[in-house]
Amino acid sequence: MTSIPTIAGAAAAIAEGRLSPVALTEACLERIDRHEPKLNSFIRLERERALASARAAEAEIKAGRRRGALHGIPFAHKDIYETAGIPTTCHSKLLQDYVPARDAFTVARLAEAGIVMLGKLATHEFAVGGPSFDLPWPPARNPWAREHFPGGSSSGTGAAVAAGFVLGGTGSCTGGSIRLPAAYCGLAGIKPTYGLVSRTGIQPLAFTLDHSGPLAWTVEDCAILLQAMAGHDPADPASAKVAIPDYRAGLDGGIKGQRIGVIRHFFEKDMKVAPEVGAAMEASIGVLRQLGASVRDVTLPQLQDWNACGWLILVAEAYTVHEPWLRTRYNDYGKNFRDRIGLGAFFTAADYISAIRFRRELQEKMAKVMTEVDLLVLPTAAVPAPRLTEVGSYSSFETPNFTMPFNISGLPALALCNGFSGTGLPLSLQIVGRPFEDALVLRAGHAYETATSWKERRPAL
Repeated sequence: MTSIPTIAGAAAAIAEGRLSPVALTEACLERIDRHEPKLNSFIRLERERALASARAAEAEIKAGRRRGALHGIPFAHKDIYETAGIPTTCHSKLLQDYVPARDAFTVARLAEAGIVMLGKLATHEFAVGGPSFDLPWPPARNPWAREHFPGGSSSGTGAAVAAGFVLGGTGSCTGGSIRLPAAYCGLAGIKPTYGLVSRTGIQPLAFTLDHSGPLAWTVEDCAILLQAMAGHDPADPASAKVAIPDYRAGLDGGIKGQRIGVIRHFFEKDMKVAPEVGAAMEASIGVLRQLGASVRDVTLPQLQDWNACGWLILVAEAYTVHEPWLRTRYNDYGKNFRDRIGLGAFFTAADYISAIRFRRELQEKMAKVMTEVDLLVLPTAAVPAPRLTEVGSYSSFETPNFTMPFNISGLPALALCNGFSGTGLPLSLQIVGRPFEDALVLRAGHAYETATSWKERRPAL
């Protein structure tokens, strides 16, 4: 294997007999052996299990029992997804010896689709505290520049996919934790509509903000993965009972005639972006116009309101999850986690209820704008990936981000590469749609990705 294939490309080659799942898995493992020590993307590598799964997949496919596009594809899970018989640590001392008895709902769905699971990927401690250097495992690093932040909290997934260690991976998103690793690592990543993908068996952070979804090299690959992950789960109280469309089938439909709103004040006034991010955004808007979309500016409540509301809810709910351990094992958490989630002890019931009521107001204003346009676009991040040492305990609170509004509203939001900085770091475009119109969001992302050449560039490890 001379180059790293996409999921779609590898699936086609496997189906045609031109690529062996065993050879593909061995190539990924060889790449991990050479480069993983520089990136720390894995917490646990399941080498023998992966090779056995690849051999089983190859035998099934040869026997005419191919399950679909994910059969035989090397993959890995963020280590907050429970895996039966395999430790699920949440990158924390508190759970370093925890071995679940059952798979998370999505882990089981992906296993049924035939993925080859290579192991468990680094995260931030309990998906919020990081990057940290005081935990049992080091933080993941960015394959484009290893002194830089790969984004979080799905940091290991972002790093592993960008490095070509796996062709896709799971992420979770409470305030941006799928889209930010996608942005900083040059990937595609979708936070699906709230309720579309089950969270059963995934360590909770904030019940009303948590989403789960995939990261991969391309939008098409994300569509393939979302197809396997989406579906109703009675065990998740927030799981929606909706029909699941064929996400991949409509990808080539284009965006001619679609109405796109640009939330310009978010990135020009509320939180000014780096000049190269702004330039990439304007170029992306130009591409969308060339593809036949009509584009105009829209106005929402200021970005600071969305972030203040979201972070208060997140910290209050996360403190509720962790209060028993914070009372008895406070010093077993890393400093970043203690600094961020410890704040929840000082919020009152009135603070939380006020934030919930304000959230409803914000959601209503978002819904009104979404009656006027089909999609929203804005940058995913204000700057290229910062250095790891520049990300402090309170960075998320001090600097409003462009991802939290869509956790609050629950809308589907896709991040994808739309250029590179002068120093070679990826830049990212965010595309947002109406509830359960994830297929349109993916279609728009695929149209942009097909019309540009950014995905031809891979990090040189």
